[in-house]
Amino acid sequence: MSATRMMILGLVQWLEPVHGYDVRRELLSWSAEKWANVQPGSIYHALRKLTDEGLLHEVATEQVGARPARTTYGITDKGKAEFQSLLRNGWWNLTQAADPFMAAFSFLPALPREEAVAALRNRAIQLRAGAQQLEAATTADWADNKPAYVAWMWERSIAMAEAEIAWCERTAKRIETMGDAWTSINQV
Repeated sequence: MSATRMMILGLVQWLEPVHGYDVRRELLSWSAEKWANVQPGSIYHALRKLTDEGLLHEVATEQVGARPARTTYGITDKGKAEFQSLLRNGWWNLTQAADPFMAAFSFLPALPREEAVAALRNRAIQLRAGAQQLEAATTADWADNKPAYVAWMWERSIAMAEAEIAWCERTAKRIETMGDAWTSINQV
């Protein structure tokens, strides 16, 4: 939740006064659900919770025709302080996110050798496709309207994907060439 809190507090501060819809739209345009685990369906709940905690305040609520009421949010001084704390924590502290792949990889011997090799190569293919999407996004017209550091974030994601692709390919090759040694790791 801390990434979600930081993202929402930061966006409200940046765009205030702002409707929840605009916060959601901005986060979706950044693909934050992929790299910050900010789920689009949780944004309105988070806005209400942050308001209940005194980090945000409702500026106004308006209703146009038969549409649902829309609330405009602003950030409080307490919210600004919380954002700065979360921001600095993100910058200065290294945090390892839980990775289900690492948990699965720890049981490598439970897979047949051929499946482990195929799974690693498939992972590399998926990572390559994601990196290619990011590379394409950096040259898209809509990227021109984003700050330069958004492209830098994508560049970091591409570099991390390329490193993992290389690792997957090396590891698949190691497993593939193990021969009878594969049987011995299955007995561990």
